[in-house]
Amino acid sequence: MRIIAGRWKGRRLAAPPGDLVRPTADRVREAWMSIVHPLLPDARVLDLCAGSGALGLESLSRGAAHCDFVEQAPRALKVLQTNLDALGGHAGAVIHRGEAVHFVEQLRPGSYDVAFADPPYASDTARRLAEQWLAVPFAAVFAVEHSSSVALPTMGETRRYGTTALTFFRLDS
Repeated sequence: MRIIAGRWKGRRLAAPPGDLVRPTADRVREAWMSIVHPLLPDARVLDLCAGSGALGLESLSRGAAHCDFVEQAPRALKVLQTNLDALGGHAGAVIHRGEAVHFVEQLRPGSYDVAFADPPYASDTARRLAEQWLAVPFAAVFAVEHSSSVALPTMGETRRYGTTALTFFRLDS
């Protein structure tokens, strides 16, 4: 796994061992980033179910001003901190230990410019996060990765990449 573009382009990222985290494939992350790239300079970003932090770190590499990383698994948190340290850190990076749905339930509309979520496929977290965004749009754009066999609320735009799907929710749609 590597950073695709920006100031940290080509830098390798560690992933937690075992089946704890399912890292987003480089090609899916590249497609994801190409869609939100225009929004990233100086953006406030939220990386939910952050795992290794690849999405948030990619955003910071591409010019985001701030990223809140939310992860609950201790081993993933340790790898996320290691990745951030290996890149030299970032003043705008904040790591939160906690559950993603609970974290967003505390947010106000417009708290972030861009929010990402890559929850475990076997859980209903993707649906719950999408429903929370529909109730309180905590970001101008919210993108969630999920199994392509799972349908999220129809207000989102879904793109499929094999067994993986990305659904985007936008305030302007």
